[in-house]
Amino acid sequence: MEHLLMRDVRATRIPSGESVMLPMGAELRIMQALGGNLTVRSDEGLFLIASGDADALGGYVPEGGSEPIDEGGSGTSAAAQAAPREFSADAVWAALRGCFDPEIPVNIVDLGLVYDMAIETSESEKGVRYRVEVKMTLTAPGCGMGPVIAEDARARIAALPDVEDVKVHIVWDPVWVPQMISEAGRKKLGLE
Repeated sequence: MEHLLMRDVRATRIPSGESVMLPMGAELRIMQALGGNLTVRSDEGLFLIASGDADALGGYVPEGGSEPIDEGGSGTSAAAQAAPREFSADAVWAALRGCFDPEIPVNIVDLGLVYDMAIETSESEKGVRYRVEVKMTLTAPGCGMGPVIAEDARARIAALPDVEDVKVHIVWDPVWVPQMISEAGRKKLGLE
């Protein structure tokens, strides 16, 4: 199903990572709608549209049917915006599971792209605060989407309660291989 853009939208060209402006009236086909972001195809190629701009696609209704995009302009439903009330390592892993490579319908954790996650705790006048550091890789070293995926991961973790600082590092050692995909990811990709 084709969707017309109702306004100009800033998007990221896949796989180069180049920021572009998609013009109002462009015809787009949604290829993937995961983690709140949309991977769309036009005559010009593939693009990633951030969740905050999903409302620009005329006639687009998020998967699940009738729940509308929120009116606050973030582009995600109220249910998707529900955040954990307490910080935990599980909450960080859940945030990371909300990040997707825009070309692959499996989250970055199940793709085996997250190599390490460390949490440092500190006390302040505001109470306990957390610093989170993540080491992740990409499926291909030349992928221009790396900074986009890393920023998505960083922003999702930074939105957790009491997080003071987040760093997401892209590393290349060890080199990613398909055998790193989890059982759930392999099943989703039809590799089992």
